[in-house]
Amino acid sequence: MKSQEIGLQLKGVGKAFGTVRVVQDLDLDVFQGEFVVLLGESGCGKSTTLRMIAGLDEVSEGRIFINGQDVTDVPPKARDIAMVFQNYALYPHMDVAHNMSFALELAGVDAEQIKRRVNEAAAVLNITHLLQRKPKELSGGQRQRVAIGRCIVRKPSVFLFDEPLSNLDAKLRAHMRTELALLHERLGKTTIYVTHDQVEAMTLASRIVIFDKGHIQQVGTPSEVFNQPANLFVAGFIGMPSMNLLEGQVQVQGGQARLVGPGFAFPLPDARLQGRNLIAGVRPHTLQLTTGEPMLQLQVDVVEYLGMESLLVGKLVGAGDGRVTAVVPGQRADLMRRTVDLGMDPQALHVFDKDSGKRIPV
Repeated sequence: MKSQEIGLQLKGVGKAFGTVRVVQDLDLDVFQGEFVVLLGESGCGKSTTLRMIAGLDEVSEGRIFINGQDVTDVPPKARDIAMVFQNYALYPHMDVAHNMSFALELAGVDAEQIKRRVNEAAAVLNITHLLQRKPKELSGGQRQRVAIGRCIVRKPSVFLFDEPLSNLDAKLRAHMRTELALLHERLGKTTIYVTHDQVEAMTLASRIVIFDKGHIQQVGTPSEVFNQPANLFVAGFIGMPSMNLLEGQVQVQGGQARLVGPGFAFPLPDARLQGRNLIAGVRPHTLQLTTGEPMLQLQVDVVEYLGMESLLVGKLVGAGDGRVTAVVPGQRADLMRRTVDLGMDPQALHVFDKDSGKRIPV
């Protein structure tokens, strides 16, 4: 983030299609130079929000500001934004250079300046050698670079990305994530990026905006949404493998509070929670095999070897059909069909109110 000045602002923004409200009461400040990722499942409203920012969808309520200017009713071409689409949206009959320069030509920019901007963008994206090729002669990753180059030449105030890597294979997607991060570091432009991919969000974002059913659930840095999830939705959504969520009740014996449920017992520092029904949140990577007093006892049904570690999936002893996941070092096929004792650092425990779903600091 390059500045504390606000580059993009949403105030009470909402969108309805007929009687269906797909986005509601969005308030968001994005600072100049910040890389903000809108993250959520399909249909949660993140792409609709991006399209409203771009001016491609009308706002049903609220206002949108770019660099302090109200652009709610301003047409897309006058908003000083550039957008990269999921399907690249390149003109198949134009070569790369013409695809990148076309918007500048329509805007009446002189030929020398167009040539300079195209060459500069091509050099930044390492596609100079592709300028005379047609889109059909390019790989998916090269087409995506051209689509990004088409935006760079316009020198907008805000970049908008709508799931730009979803059509690429896993290896190329990882490479393009790195390229996008380096590009943002170099250009320092305000960027709004939509994805359903947690890895993209965690690795690219200055801050993540987590959506569910048209509402913002949490806004924070990758570290904040992972380590201090605001509610049960965020806790279960962020992290791979997903956080284990276990329902229990607070019991106090001898002044020591514990969150207890079928097959588990976690120490708590605060006895004032006694009698409350809570949800314990446990990251799989925080669980460890122990020879001491266990916090959980797991009947292992599946062991997945991941190279450096093994994923254990099973049921807590006495807990019925609920699944629990743990990640332990090394290859541990020997644990299949065994009952193992697991412990963890109590400070790694997350606690949520069962009724409201909100996080309780402990």
